[in-house]
Amino acid sequence: MTRLLLPLFTLVAVILAGAPAGAQPAPLSGLDGYVERAVREWRIPGLAIAVVKDGEIVFAKGYGVRRLGSPEPVDDRTLFAIGSTTKAMTAAAIGMLVDEGKLRWDDRVVTHLPWFALKDPYATRELRIRDLLTHRGGVPNTDALWYEQPRSARQVIEGLREVDLETSMRSHFTYQNVMYATAGEVVAAVSGTPWAEFVRTRIFGPLGMTGTIATAATLDRQPNVAQPHYEIDGKVEVIRNASVDSVAPAGAVWSSVHDMAQWSRLLLAGGVVTGAGTANTRLLSDAVVTELFTPQTMVGPDGFYPTARLTAPHWTTYGLGWFQEDYAGEKVDFHTGSIDGMVAIHGLIRERNLGVFVLANLDHAELRHALMYRVFDAYLGRPARDWSADLRALYQDLAREGDSQQKKAEGTRVPGTSPSLPLDRYAGTYAHPVYGPLTVSRDGAGLRLAFGSGYVGPLTHVHYDTFTATWDARWRGTSRVTFQIDGKGRAAAIATPFGTFTRSQP
Repeated sequence: MTRLLLPLFTLVAVILAGAPAGAQPAPLSGLDGYVERAVREWRIPGLAIAVVKDGEIVFAKGYGVRRLGSPEPVDDRTLFAIGSTTKAMTAAAIGMLVDEGKLRWDDRVVTHLPWFALKDPYATRELRIRDLLTHRGGVPNTDALWYEQPRSARQVIEGLREVDLETSMRSHFTYQNVMYATAGEVVAAVSGTPWAEFVRTRIFGPLGMTGTIATAATLDRQPNVAQPHYEIDGKVEVIRNASVDSVAPAGAVWSSVHDMAQWSRLLLAGGVVTGAGTANTRLLSDAVVTELFTPQTMVGPDGFYPTARLTAPHWTTYGLGWFQEDYAGEKVDFHTGSIDGMVAIHGLIRERNLGVFVLANLDHAELRHALMYRVFDAYLGRPARDWSADLRALYQDLAREGDSQQKKAEGTRVPGTSPSLPLDRYAGTYAHPVYGPLTVSRDGAGLRLAFGSGYVGPLTHVHYDTFTATWDARWRGTSRVTFQIDGKGRAAAIATPFGTFTRSQP
């Protein structure tokens, strides 16, 4: 594998809470150098980390560059996509409305959104606001409704009406972004203020998170923004941003570690704004903060992080916008954020008044987990452990497992076969009752598939009526698709990873 030669990593020191530049509390001695080395080893273009302890920001620094090949450094004010760590803000927004007596956690969703519906009438009637926030509504993953699709939030949510439930309600944890988008619509309906404006005025403003934006709509006007990167064929490359704005309450916020440290302080202080120049304003009641961090549903191994192989938790749960586990005898509340080329992690040990926030601009750079546990160990007095090395080994093993499975799948190819039909007869428009249209067109001597704006690329014949789609957005890899031929010798449908689409037009 060719090793990418990164530009000199610029370390930006930030003077916060009266600490001199570069000063580190005794528990964090050596953290600066550790992070700098780990960023190089993981080949991450840029990363930032902040640590909050006992109400103070004790560490906040940026490493590397915003964009590979450009000199602009990452600092503590650089904006990154925080991804699904946005979910905790949406849960808190609901909590604010609970505090105001405008709704209750266990109100029926249709009480506040009469237009909301699932395919199952019973589930429609009985789904509660709490269910929206805990991934237990019985609805399968439906990210294909919004990811790189030209749909509004309302259209995305209304798409759930055609989705078969995967499980009965409250029987299984299945991660569900569209349910969080629905929670954002509840916020808007009850408060009379759109979700983005609500979090801006009720969370960002009071906390002094002046650089944070709720959606990517104004991203091009921001002066200090990290660009996403992905490792493609062994080389780290800049890729384009993927918008999450149609399901914004699930993961659209862009922020910096400086601003997210203020959010950590609020949560660790039990919902009270603290710090110099503040009036100790309460944004969330004790009761609401307690509810946010109370385990709501069990999370099985299939729904939790591979890091559990190393941390060996006795239990794993989900609160209201927070994954939870036990670590070294402590309760940890945390959440990651991941969207094309960007990662985040927010970790809290509330009983220790300790918080960590990490942002980086390389897709699934799991150094984020390593730094969180490194900081936790430092304040828990645990022996030093090279979490970076251990997690690199873990994720390299997982990558090898994935490669092995892919090669096994490729090994099923039946050589010497041809498509059942002339290529022209596969071309046409296909439709799915939930996900809408997909088109197959002639492209020179071959075929080309387009599903939304994100999954577009040529089809290469594998065997019989199965083809491989190689996406133009190379970081999305490849997918196999299979045409289904009916008794009249027509390409009647196409089975894809997104679902089976039925031919609607020749």
